Amino acid sequence: MSRYDARMLYDLVPAVYRNRDVDLGYPLRDLVEVLASQAGVLEQDIARLYANQFIETCDPWVVPYIGDLIGVRALPPLGRNGRAEVANMIRYRRRKGTAAVLEDLARDVTGWPAHVVEFFELLPTTQYMNHLRLHRPRTPDLRHADALDHVDRAFDSAAHTVDVRHISSRRGKHNIPSVGLYVFRIGAFPLQLIEPTPVGDPANGQYVFSALGNDAPLFHNPVSEVGPSHIAEEVNVPAPIRPRALHADLEQDLGRYYGSGASIAVLVPDGTAWVPISGFEIVAADLEPLSRTLPPGSIGIDPVRGRLAFANPADRPEIFRVTSYYGFSAPIGGGQYDRSAEVQGDRTAVVGDPDDPLVQAILPGLPAGVSFFDTLADALVEAQNAWNPGERRLIEIVDSQIYRDALPAVNIPANARLIVRAANDQRPTLRLPADFVVNGADGSALELNGLVIGDHAVVLGGTLDEIDLAHCTFVPGLTLAADGAPGTPGGVSLVVGADTAEATIRASILGAIDVAPEATVRIEDSILDAHAPESLAYRGASGAPFGGPLTIARSTVVGAIETAEMTLGENSIFLGVVTAERRQQGCVRFSWVPRGSRVPRRFHCQPEIPDGTPEAEAAAIAARLAPRFTSRTYGRPAYGQLDWRGPFVITRGADDESEMGAFCSLKAPQREAGLRIRLDEFLPVALEAGILFAS
Repeated sequence: MSRYDARMLYDLVPAVYRNRDVDLGYPLRDLVEVLASQAGVLEQDIARLYANQFIETCDPWVVPYIGDLIGVRALPPLGRNGRAEVANMIRYRRRKGTAAVLEDLARDVTGWPAHVVEFFELLPTTQYMNHLRLHRPRTPDLRHADALDHVDRAFDSAAHTVDVRHISSRRGKHNIPSVGLYVFRIGAFPLQLIEPTPVGDPANGQYVFSALGNDAPLFHNPVSEVGPSHIAEEVNVPAPIRPRALHADLEQDLGRYYGSGASIAVLVPDGTAWVPISGFEIVAADLEPLSRTLPPGSIGIDPVRGRLAFANPADRPEIFRVTSYYGFSAPIGGGQYDRSAEVQGDRTAVVGDPDDPLVQAILPGLPAGVSFFDTLADALVEAQNAWNPGERRLIEIVDSQIYRDALPAVNIPANARLIVRAANDQRPTLRLPADFVVNGADGSALELNGLVIGDHAVVLGGTLDEIDLAHCTFVPGLTLAADGAPGTPGGVSLVVGADTAEATIRASILGAIDVAPEATVRIEDSILDAHAPESLAYRGASGAPFGGPLTIARSTVVGAIETAEMTLGENSIFLGVVTAERRQQGCVRFSWVPRGSRVPRRFHCQPEIPDGTPEAEAAAIAARLAPRFTSRTYGRPAYGQLDWRGPFVITRGADDESEMGAFCSLKAPQREAGLRIRLDEFLPVALEAGILFAS
């Protein structure tokens, strides 16, 4: 509030002049009001100039100038908080040369948790007999099995012989000047209050944490470090939970891995909440084979395979849920991550488990006119009753349970819209016993958001006008075996059978899709997986020779594509021959396109083979430049992740020098480059740093 109030200033004028001002029609008062307004502007400007002297309060345009004053080197743009980076720089420089500051730099610059290792500490040396270092023996203690788990990994404590190769190239590590910074690119994503899937006969009391029935390692949700000088430990990073670590945690009752708010929990309802199960002893166990005997009255948890088993199946609670974390590179596909920007609009129906205390707490607050159903099938049936043209029906699933009911065929009226979505931070799984068929009239639209759909396909027909699929998983292969193998390799998970449709697929994982010849499809930041380059990942529906025109950006496609027109393909990886019927229109840029593909004009695509190259040499070039993946098996933590040892033209081949494929938007190369810039500034003299990918 300004101190220069017009009334206050006017009252300071002598009364004789104010009296004359009344007689003249207040010209003096009007002048004072003008002066007061300009004084207020000047006062605000002075206050702003003062605030701009401090990084905490300055305007955004001032941040780079303050950074320049203290010598902050510019980093690749990643949308990071530049204000915080400049503000922390003085704090970093006070701790320059310490190992802990390197971890903080990695987290602040890249967003990846990190663990720093001074490799000279791991070199075996002849010790001075008057100063024995008992913690640093030349050979590992074979009785210390927990330490042996970490050999050649981030938290390795065993002694190694010297390796004189440079750590900056990631070829050598154990040398006197070497400092390694292990970064964890795979994050831990929650699966809260999930209904576990029985393994075989439910009476056996054996389950997997995954709603799809596949084995998957359980990840640890990192615990915050205790202070800025603390070096990250195993519990401070997102990584698969080791059985020995879980066993030690349970024995000492530390609550870091198991329990309420921890990485793993088995919960039962108690009034209006879910609480950890009591009356059982939780033990870490190897549940392969499943016939392994457990101690009486116990629950065995296998974190490597993501399984649990009751020692006595008869003691199993009637209703229970599990909480765990899974590893993945990015928030794509169905998942319990923040989608608040996507979850908009008033609901017309809510679906949930009526036995869930959290769902019961929601029901009293539902607005008038919003119906509650315990199955999605009932909600869809109700939505079609008295559904008038132009009306919108929004069905929200408010829990993360498995829905196995058969869904009725849905007919959307003209100009109407059907939205089926998961509530924010929820991940419901639809195990369809038959195809889910949705037909639409002219001008109709369908939205699916935040769902995991398996076992059968979603078939969209009629004259649907708009289709929007976001943050969904249409399980590649429809079903998964325990080892993650697809039940139907190359099986079709989505059929866009409406020629009138304009389909948009964002941040999703899909199996093969069939598309009507006149429909248009746009795919962004997604994985299209037909399991083999020879299988068809994108093709025409109902036997048509080609699918509709395709626009695809920042995506990975495993399988061949047969499209009427490649309108645009950019920053993508095609692990199968791409065939476009019309090549006069469209463009493919900054993408991997296999040899033998027939696509429109290319721009900076790989493999780039000069004309006239002999066939044998061309094949060798293509093989040398081919993308390499850490894993191509859906359900694995590193699914779809490019191997960092792959060719440079792939790992930095996008238009902004990021990696090609589904994780292009993560800007991993720019993060690494920014961290290298900071390491050069904060590394102690004569030492050499290397960035090592722990995941």
